[in-house]
Amino acid sequence: VQAYRLLVKKMQQENMNYPLHLGVTEAGEAEDGRIKSSVGIGTLLQDGLGDTIRVSLTEEPEAEIPVCKVLVDRLINKSLTKIIKTHNIPYDPFFYSRRTTINMANMGVDNVPVVFGDLSKLKSISYNDLNSFGYIYSKSKDKWHISDQAIDYLYIGSLKIDFEIPGTLCIVQDYESLEKKDKHYPLFKSNSMGKINKKTLSFIMIDSQNAILQDFSTFQNSILILKTNNEHRLASIRRFFIKCIDESILNPIIVKNSYVNIKENKLLIDASTDFGGLLIDGFGDGLWIDSEHNKSFINEISFGILQASRSRISKTEYISCPSCGRTLFDLQETTSKIRSKLDHLKGLKIGVMGCIVNGPGEMADADYGYVGVGKGKISLYKGQEVVKTNIPELSALEALIDLIKINGDWKEVSEV
Repeated sequence: VQAYRLLVKKMQQENMNYPLHLGVTEAGEAEDGRIKSSVGIGTLLQDGLGDTIRVSLTEEPEAEIPVCKVLVDRLINKSLTKIIKTHNIPYDPFFYSRRTTINMANMGVDNVPVVFGDLSKLKSISYNDLNSFGYIYSKSKDKWHISDQAIDYLYIGSLKIDFEIPGTLCIVQDYESLEKKDKHYPLFKSNSMGKINKKTLSFIMIDSQNAILQDFSTFQNSILILKTNNEHRLASIRRFFIKCIDESILNPIIVKNSYVNIKENKLLIDASTDFGGLLIDGFGDGLWIDSEHNKSFINEISFGILQASRSRISKTEYISCPSCGRTLFDLQETTSKIRSKLDHLKGLKIGVMGCIVNGPGEMADADYGYVGVGKGKISLYKGQEVVKTNIPELSALEALIDLIKINGDWKEVSEV
């Protein structure tokens, strides 16, 4: 995103008023590919940049057009929305820098963004209700299994939890229902801020439109949860972050976006654009996706957005091309096989490229690369260096695993 912005700036300086094409190279497949494309292309479109787009997925070409359509259709009603003007930008939009905040409750500039879950609409909460959020309870061992994609905060509204919660989970309750338990924190709405005990940690739900006029300087122990009713969430919420920079408001801020009556594929793309654009600008200390869809799906999207924006790494990263006439092996099948063997290697970046022409350059930041060099032949890379070449395709995956082991980056599934 920053690279495209710099390009546009240079074009303006040179009076090069040409149409601009947008694309995210080697986005990959499935949800990850769609999230990466939305974080990159969607953000730029919302900023008014881009005249044509191309979504490149490691899938059949016809799967790419529906993603493009959702991204573009978001702009159709732009003229019907009140324009949000920001005259001065007190941050550098061309280079990433996280907004300065106070460190509070494992939130803030020195911590990765947190993820919120929501069970407030249930009638009661059981152990199994936490499964979708990355917490699996073993009754026989009386122990919680905590995944790499486990939420950090759970909002339960006026409900109560009658069992011992996992040690890494914190609970947020409506202040009227707050229980005096460890890791339980009250949530106030902006019209009840007068009831906040300013000496203890609390959360305040605010709207980006009204919050522009509010003073938060005396609420130094409060974490803000920021939402908006504006159709173009990214611009509205970004404007509030700019206010925070201008007025030295250092409270951590959770961004909450609600998506109602929306299909899963559109939810994924819209949320990735809305949250991803903010994270790329260094805004947001956590995210909260509010939707009626399956909680596991929402949780996967949340961590996927953080991964795509490089804000929080919770799984293996794949860089894979969309395939072309130079690809001499089944790229989709191969990528799927590689995922099945390497998906537990959190933090590693694996490039899967169909050919030697563009592959090495487009996977330049990968830790390891799997590149087709001829019919049935594969070369393996460590970083940008070729370490093995002309390996038969049938043994290339095992050779890749051996290469990862030799370099000390391999873990058995049981170790994760």
